[in-house]
Formats: sequence, structure tokens, C-alpha cells
Amino acid sequence: MSRIAKYPVSVPAGVEVSLSDDMIAVKGGLGKLQRAQYPGVRIAQDDGALTFSAANESREAHAMSGTMRALVAGMVHGVSKGFERKLNLVGVGFKAQAQGAKLNLSLGFSHPIVKDMPEGIKVETPTPTEIIIKGVDKQLVGQIAAEVRAYRPPEPYKGKGVRYSDEVVVIKETKKK
Repeated sequence: MSRIAKYPVSVPAGVEVSLSDDMIAVKGGLGKLQRAQYPGVRIAQDDGALTFSAANESREAHAMSGTMRALVAGMVHGVSKGFERKLNLVGVGFKAQAQGAKLNLSLGFSHPIVKDMPEGIKVETPTPTEIIIKGVDKQLVGQIAAEVRAYRPPEPYKGKGVRYSDEVVVIKETKKK
């Protein structure tokens, strides 16, 4: 049995959860998220908490009960507090600038890179070498951060590139004569 599915998801004040046969929708102060409900998982709502259990005794239903619990917990956290990912630019002349729903990047290429942000994602640049990506959907925030990092991942000899703020880049020793 999934051990994570044993723990209920507490629903804070100001967050509404609506269950239907095939969808689960979570609405809060920061936005609204919905997800398709897996048919092998039973979701019960009582006294401000959501409980998850397998609908049958199959191995897949037990595994998916823990997966659904983790996904719904992320949805509840997203609409109440939100998610953010911080990126740092390391390198001479590397800079970023947020303009509305666009992110302009100068990463040492012959041309600037303009990244359009999807609906529900906000981007901020407190300094020219720091990017903060915010949103309610955990998966979408992480995906956008990974796409921005992929333009110029940190290289192992000088550490130049786009990196997560908590990422540790191990610097290699250069070749000796």
C-alpha cells in the first residue's frame, strides 16, 4: 500500500475543493487548478481534509492513490501560497529583463532571446542577474525554469550559464601541460 496516501491533505481556509466523477478542481486566493481524477482512486472530503484510498486491490490503484494525493497536495499549496523558482545568471554580460509576459535574455549569443511566459506564470527580475518565476502550477513553474536554464546551462570549467539559485556546480580542473 502507498504510504503517502495514508496522510490526509488538509484544506486551509479560503480554498475550495470540488469533486466530480472524473475531475478535481481546487480554487483559492491565487487562482484555480483542475486535474483529471484517476478512476482507481477514491477521494473523500470531510471536515477540511481530503483522504485518498485505492478503489480496488490492484497494485496500480495503490500506487496511483499516493500519486493523486501528492498531486492534489501540490494543487492546494499552489492556490493558497504559490510556487516560485529562482535562477541566477553567471557570466560577463549575462543579463535578464522582464517586460510584462516576456523575458528578455542576453546570454552571450549574437542575438537576444525572448521567452514568452504562458498564462498563469509571472516573471520578475529584481536584479539583472536574477530571475524569479512564480505561479500556482508546480509542474508549469518547474518546466518554464528548466526551459530558461536550457538556453545556457552552467558549463563545468568556469561555471558560466543559467543556474538554479540552490544548484551547486562542481568546477573541473583545467588541463595541465
